[in-house]
Amino acid sequence: MMRGRMVHIGAGYLIDAGSVVGIFDLDKTTYGPKTREFLAKAEKNGRVISAGYELPKSFVVCADAVYLSQLASTTLQKRWEEAVKGINRNQANQGYR
Repeated sequence: MMRGRMVHIGAGYLIDAGSVVGIFDLDKTTYGPKTREFLAKAEKNGRVISAGYELPKSFVVCADAVYLSQLASTTLQKRWEEAVKGINRNQANQGYR
């Protein structure tokens, strides 16, 4: 797992880039029953964390939780990509591949 770079997902919440499984647009993905079922089950199990007080636009699935964010999924994707690039640069500088 990649560790060390954090991604700001809104309202002061930071998550480890290496724990991110996926970043999804809330409006585009909740039409499917499987996605709604997944989110309902995560909520029931206490794994959904709201990163802010505004209406969420996206959700981030991590190894240990699901975060609701008021930021657009495209913004979060860009932030995650930048964090991963930083991790890969650090690993290359330390001799990791």
